[in-house]
Amino acid sequence: MPNEKRDLSDETVTAWARLVRISQAVLSKVEADLKAADLPPLSWYDALLELERARPDGLRPYQLQERMLLAQYNMSRLTDRLAKAGYIEREDCSDDGRGQILKIDSAGRGLLQRMWPVYRKAIAAHFAEKLDTGETAALSRMLIKLR
Repeated sequence: MPNEKRDLSDETVTAWARLVRISQAVLSKVEADLKAADLPPLSWYDALLELERARPDGLRPYQLQERMLLAQYNMSRLTDRLAKAGYIEREDCSDDGRGQILKIDSAGRGLLQRMWPVYRKAIAAHFAEKLDTGETAALSRMLIKLR
């Protein structure tokens, strides 16, 4: 195990706990805002956005999983729901007879357009309005180190 001898300071443990708690709390608020607007969960938005970015080629399910902003442990369930709701299409993969390519359709693009104003407002209310520009830039620089 890497560097097991390094002691964790109380500040480090506190910062870790705050990062996890705040992340969960802010995401819960965003989800509540989407629900209040009678829109689907944030994972739908993230999946559709990645498929929109991958147009016209689409993505294999594992590629979509790699690109998702939110941890999605059951990709097949998410894509089944999106397909059943009529927001994505599945095509057979020419390179792999068992594989599929996922593509956003016009209804999916429409849902993205309806969700974005609510999501944007939630980002502003629960994140951007709490920090000034310098704090946001500093936070971004710090978080990139955690990749």
